[in-house]
Amino acid sequence: MKFEKIHNKGQARLFKNDFLELLTKSHPLVIWGMYIPILSYIIYLAATKYNYGTLTIIGVFIGGAFFWSLFEYIAHRWLFHWEPKGDFSKKFVYTLHGNHHHYPRDRQRLFMPPVPSLIISTTLFSIFYLIIGTYALMFFPGFLIGYLMYGTMHYAIHAWNPPFKWMKGLWRNHHLHHYKNEHNGFGVSTTIWDHVFGTMFDLKSEKEDKEKVQELMFEKGK
Repeated sequence: MKFEKIHNKGQARLFKNDFLELLTKSHPLVIWGMYIPILSYIIYLAATKYNYGTLTIIGVFIGGAFFWSLFEYIAHRWLFHWEPKGDFSKKFVYTLHGNHHHYPRDRQRLFMPPVPSLIISTTLFSIFYLIIGTYALMFFPGFLIGYLMYGTMHYAIHAWNPPFKWMKGLWRNHHLHHYKNEHNGFGVSTTIWDHVFGTMFDLKSEKEDKEKVQELMFEKGK
């Protein structure tokens, strides 16, 4: 997904149809507001209908969130940055992630929009349920919270400076992924898997290009 020019204004046009184009956009609060009631109810069912204890619920929930971090890395590295040959495949990858590299200041496409998000999450829940049964009632909410935190962290990295010094490495890893080398720095919510798989930038030797970083940040007041 190499582009001759990174656009710092506007957003990519993904569909000719205005209605379909509208469905590709969302705000983080909409996605959080959509999922929190659903996930809360699923956990409620695990505790009341299936009588899972508090420690089991917490443990499986954390396991789901941790699994998300690995899923995030795998998806970002091998799906979002897949280099296909066919026109349809290229369009798919561009719609999924390439447009974000092309228009990094587009704040409306950092979360999967509601309709495809619900379709994908329902499919994933069904798969989890087939594999682990009713444990999915705790695993899936953890997994989805991991996704929501990923999307929120991604938004924050493009919106603000790191709020704490210990988070600076996470910010820089993603910034370098955008302007230095898209084949490194795949972790957004955590750098754990970049360290494990050897795709972490050497932050001690990499000098920060403040001008390029600024080009990745959302315009203030918009």
